[in-house]
Amino acid sequence: MNGRPDREGAPDAPGPALSRRTLIGAVGLGAAVLTAAGSGVAGAATSATSAVNSGTGYGTSAQRRARAFLAAAMDAYPDHGDIRLTQSYSDQAGLFSTAFTYDNALAILAHLAARTEPGLRRAVALGDALRYAQTHDPVYDDGRLRQAYNVGPYVFYDGVAQPDGFVRADGTANVGTQFGFTGTAVGDMAWAGIALAALARRTGKRRFLDAAVRIGTWIEVNADTQQPLGGYKFGVDGANAKLPFSSTEHNTDLVALFGQLALLTGDPVWRQRRARARAFVEKMWEPVGTQRAGFFYTGTNDGVTVNKSPIPEDTQTWTHLALNSRRYSGSLDWAATELAVLDRADRTNSTVPAGQSYEGVTFSSASLLAAEDTPIAPFQPRPDRNGVWFEGTAHLALALRDRAGHGDEARAHRLIASIERAQELLGTGQTVGSLALPERAGVVSATSPLDTGFGFGYYPYRHAGATAWYLLAAARANPLRA
Repeated sequence: MNGRPDREGAPDAPGPALSRRTLIGAVGLGAAVLTAAGSGVAGAATSATSAVNSGTGYGTSAQRRARAFLAAAMDAYPDHGDIRLTQSYSDQAGLFSTAFTYDNALAILAHLAARTEPGLRRAVALGDALRYAQTHDPVYDDGRLRQAYNVGPYVFYDGVAQPDGFVRADGTANVGTQFGFTGTAVGDMAWAGIALAALARRTGKRRFLDAAVRIGTWIEVNADTQQPLGGYKFGVDGANAKLPFSSTEHNTDLVALFGQLALLTGDPVWRQRRARARAFVEKMWEPVGTQRAGFFYTGTNDGVTVNKSPIPEDTQTWTHLALNSRRYSGSLDWAATELAVLDRADRTNSTVPAGQSYEGVTFSSASLLAAEDTPIAPFQPRPDRNGVWFEGTAHLALALRDRAGHGDEARAHRLIASIERAQELLGTGQTVGSLALPERAGVVSATSPLDTGFGFGYYPYRHAGATAWYLLAAARANPLRA
């Protein structure tokens, strides 16, 4: 998510722990993400339902509409300057104009995957905005990026106005302090670096490579660890205190970033750092016996003990995309089987309209066991154990296409068709910057309220991250391969 708040570094340890899309403000977890009440799913015309459920898909039309959503979310505040980022969620999510660094990195990669001049222009503009955030932080001058920024004005829940766009009146980047999105996570930084490295390759512009190298250097200085499990730690909170846990997801991101920096710079130090991150990831591997394929655990809280539960989806798919190893490719089968869900109106707490159904995967093993009679978070709805997480469904589809084993393309096609049906029918009537979104444009985060098992949820709001991953899957564009 996001940005998303989660605890992938320490799921089975007491107390708060955080991961790539966690709330890492100066005073702890801060406000809950996605605070608006309700699911945001509007009813859909039954006349369209039968055609959509036929599984025929929408091809390039669906992709054009997805790109139109990303464009609308990027252009939602035209009166607040040309330097801008993409708003992550539709307004109905309750996060106002929040633009997560991770989502904007994905948007860059999705625009590049389109291989069009308009897509390239948007990718360059977003890359320059991330560079601006690097060089115009209100506190630090060390190349860090924050978890999220504000990109347009709003009045917060406490009645205090936030009047600025992405660039504040004093010229600094508008950090998302209202929700506590002030920390710097290794995963967010890595994805920004991956996007900037991709821009450097596509454009040949040195400024993007310099920014990516600066990100990699910040990670080495601030997250390197000599603990027994090795790898890299989480990052820092908003008060600049280092966070002690390490995430499989983060280190997978670093395998990709450091590998790309090694290729682009020719400096062997990046290969050494890549090997360190990869060694951590490989220590998280669980080669299960005859009943199931192997999978990757989520990480460690103390650098010594591997956390065994919950088991998230993205550590199974991203590892394949980054490692490209047949030894570990069974993680895709584990995710496709063990986290498979089918959401429809008769499921407990489902918000899917009658007559529709969606297949895909959920967020983690804990999502399948969520307490159906308990709200996901204060002021939030109760979870649907069968809610489909579309961001994860998209990167599973991409990973299956990348593996290209027997039956993989057919499975990926079904998943992509499910995402395209959701774009067609879910999240209608939503807005960005109080402006109506293009019709049938943008993929919602989830079919129904979904409990991740990491202390937060996903809901049926149109989301830049989910939409970008869909576009990457449709284009067969692997952003994690060096």
